[in-house]
Amino acid sequence: MARIVMKFGGTSMAGTERIRRVANIVRKQQAAGHEVAVVVSAMAGETDRLVNFCREANALYDPAEYDVVVSSGEQVTSGLLALTLQSMGCKARSWLGWQLPVHTIEAHAKARIESIESDALIASMQAGEIAVIPGFQGISDDGRITTLGRGGSDTSAVAVAAALHADRCDIYTDVDGVYTTDPRIVAKAHKLKAVTYEEMLELASVGAKVLQTRSVGLAMKAGVRVQVLSSFLGDDAIPADDLPGTLIVSDDEMNQLVEKGDMERQLVTGIAHDKNEAKVILTRVPDKPGAVAHIFEPLAAASINVDMIIQNVGRDKGETDVTFTVPQADLARAQALLEDKREEIGFNRIITDSKIAKISVVGVGMKSHAGVASNMFRALSDRGINIQAISTSEIKVSVLIDEDETELAVRVLHTAYGLDTEDEAA
Repeated sequence: MARIVMKFGGTSMAGTERIRRVANIVRKQQAAGHEVAVVVSAMAGETDRLVNFCREANALYDPAEYDVVVSSGEQVTSGLLALTLQSMGCKARSWLGWQLPVHTIEAHAKARIESIESDALIASMQAGEIAVIPGFQGISDDGRITTLGRGGSDTSAVAVAAALHADRCDIYTDVDGVYTTDPRIVAKAHKLKAVTYEEMLELASVGAKVLQTRSVGLAMKAGVRVQVLSSFLGDDAIPADDLPGTLIVSDDEMNQLVEKGDMERQLVTGIAHDKNEAKVILTRVPDKPGAVAHIFEPLAAASINVDMIIQNVGRDKGETDVTFTVPQADLARAQALLEDKREEIGFNRIITDSKIAKISVVGVGMKSHAGVASNMFRALSDRGINIQAISTSEIKVSVLIDEDETELAVRVLHTAYGLDTEDEAA
């Protein structure tokens, strides 16, 4: 018998028919002898609808009241799933974020989970009850409902799995695993049997939409084994315990899979793309200690995430240009903050570009192989794709290109690294 946390996203919970399908999947896991907890998202599109209500009510809405409104979507689906399970003869109970409780810290709408009290939840599961938990929400120190930011239900599921010391956290989505790249762009993309936490963290951070970045980081920190699989399978589908999806595991477990012959260790795991970033260039910034800190401190204080950062070689006049990227949704706010700090920073102009895309090559094999970056640059150059900026990590190389060339770049790189061959991705 295993203890399993199952998470279902918005498309899986979109309407009573799909909720009944989810309930059937959950029921089968409990019938197999497992202790089961379920974390659910709001119905697809519901959170956007609630956000729009907040904006219509007050364009300068109070984040604390915003959390009250948008957290209600998950409350509805958790109750509906519990009711549906009960109709199937299962013992089921919903547990809202304040009932466990899920303790959070930091800002409303961007809260972070600090701890989850799990004793009562474990006792309920051991008594044969299926626990249904709304994702995305928690409670602050002052007793207010908080939300974790968009995509936060993945993080909720991993946090619950860590608190319960679960054997596995199954993330059910509208895709059946992690692919070498977006199969809508590359028909020859293939599902991966397993990826490491590091690889998934990089893939999630650079545009792969399968899992939310924070959830992967938490899984890596807490050592939670995560599996990505589809909830849109027939009643005769292979059980989740037979691992039809993609496992996200530690590097040690990945090495064991390779040694057993279940996997081939590959140089590059996947190609990711992200069109949701914007480029900012500050010209003629004073080339002196502390100048760059003056740029990024106000952005950090406003919780604006800065990704790629490039500082050009200094000019003769003691000046330099600084280029960086921010989420498109935060571009206007970032620009306003920087304009407000123009005198303190000392820059000349702000140049912005929201028509860009970030293309990334990811793989733990880069740690022990040279030439990955040069192959990327050559492949893009041969197809006339101009690189605007470059950043690297130990297992990732990312470049900024024109947004219109995104699909071409992904296809070119998928072929260049041999990922079109099914055996390479198996």
